[in-house]
Amino acid sequence: MRFNHTEVLSTDEVEAIHEASLTILERIGMEFLDGESRSIMRAAGADVDEATQRVRFPRELVESSVAKAPHEFTLHSWNPAHDMRVGGRWLTFGTVASAPHYIDRHGVRRTGDRQGFQDLLKLAQMLNIVHYIAGYPVEPVDLHHSIRHLEATYDILTMTDKGLHCYSLGRQRNRDALEMVRIARGIDMATLDREPSVITVVNTNSPLRLDVPMAQGMMEFAAHNQPIVVTPFTLAGAMAPITLAGAVAQQNAEALGGITFVQTVNPGAPVMYGGFTSNVDMQSGAPAFGTPEYVRTAMMGGQMARRYGFPYRSSNVCAANALDMQAAYESVFSLWGAIMGGVNFLMHGAGWMEGGLHASLGKMVLDADLLAMVAAMLEPVPVNAETLAIDTFGQRDHSWGVRPSMGIPEPVTGASVPVSKVGSLFSFLFFSTDTLAGHLQIAERGADRTYLTGLVRDRRNLAAPDVHVVDATLRLEFHEGTRRFRDAVADVDRVGQLRRADRHVVLLVFLDLREAADRLFEDVVGDVVVDRRHLADQHVLADHRAVADG
Repeated sequence: MRFNHTEVLSTDEVEAIHEASLTILERIGMEFLDGESRSIMRAAGADVDEATQRVRFPRELVESSVAKAPHEFTLHSWNPAHDMRVGGRWLTFGTVASAPHYIDRHGVRRTGDRQGFQDLLKLAQMLNIVHYIAGYPVEPVDLHHSIRHLEATYDILTMTDKGLHCYSLGRQRNRDALEMVRIARGIDMATLDREPSVITVVNTNSPLRLDVPMAQGMMEFAAHNQPIVVTPFTLAGAMAPITLAGAVAQQNAEALGGITFVQTVNPGAPVMYGGFTSNVDMQSGAPAFGTPEYVRTAMMGGQMARRYGFPYRSSNVCAANALDMQAAYESVFSLWGAIMGGVNFLMHGAGWMEGGLHASLGKMVLDADLLAMVAAMLEPVPVNAETLAIDTFGQRDHSWGVRPSMGIPEPVTGASVPVSKVGSLFSFLFFSTDTLAGHLQIAERGADRTYLTGLVRDRRNLAAPDVHVVDATLRLEFHEGTRRFRDAVADVDRVGQLRRADRHVVLLVFLDLREAADRLFEDVVGDVVVDRRHLADQHVLADHRAVADG
């Protein structure tokens, strides 16, 4: 839709963070612990201090390198139906990733294993709003670490047909993942190099350090033109300044340093700008998510990514230990910060709990519902002659199903079916005249009366006792061939006396007619007699005339 991203920062403030980031990279630099990566950066013109393993980036090198990165790209799956466009106005949702524990189907917290890993994969495959597997939903620690990436990637490729992620834990693991994806897609390596097919997320070791396995993974993926999501893990008050501007400046510097490195290895290789800045609990030191600080830095990160034209990665995260109100509001805040920040690639979209310490099947379902609501909200609103629906404004009957495209389709033609054979009926009636006021509630399921209550008060004598309804029958007439009622008549047996002149009162009728047969009914009550003396053309919302017989 035409959804404008929220701009927390002014243009001048964006440029101030940009300049601060360049200053950090030029004066302080980043530690590159891998010798080969330092050699690559030295050849590109960076100032490399081998004694401290620190690489300092001339600002001209940074600005020229980041300009080479593509603004959009397509991530290919072995099922072309699940190819994803990344960048621009595109938005994709991924699963939770990297949790060491999970909550199983019985609500028991367990250390990650292959069974839990596979259960989460099966659920993710069935949730259409989940577009890709963002890593291991839970770490299958019962698989030996030397072969875990092989078995886990095999499960993802055979139990889902969605995009996948490879952890950059050394050059060989990345090569293995690329080869398995190539085999699954049935293509040669040249085609894989042209068509990005697997992503990797690289977390800089904040502050300002790039570890050996991460650097090796970046070189391997960049060489094969596979997307690299450079995501600094900057927590304000811990490994980043306590101020949000300072924390985002550090995030921006580390992201630009990593992206510069990728573009030096292979100019034009696809990258994403990752934002994961939050704050810590200043009493415990634990990471906090879904906080106002997280929401604001998510939006700030989106602005910085758009400053350079990078696709933007953010996350749907929370710190709650249980599926409770905290989990709900922290996830909503995190997700809303990402959406308003212009996220293109949402990591941990479904299933994240406890600051990433456990994944949850239940949370994955709840998050999927939340993601679907966001997706529906972002759909364009069609405005045309049909949707303006001018021709329907003369209709005064507001019952369910009257207007075009409202309610479920009308039933097929068939014999009339009484309410007792169809399902349930709930009638909630309020009335008020100059002399009387009251209510009547009737609930029926099948042929059984499950609930009835009613009260009538004489407005002329408020000191008089209320009249309690002890029995009532609701008689309905429906428009032919539809579920739309034309009239409702309530025959009330009561304790007490009403004057005959007070028989006619106006009641509001709300019906819940749930289908319990193979088809809907054509005429709900074909076996009742309707008192047509009271079918006056009265229309006040869904008002219908009723009778309180004495």
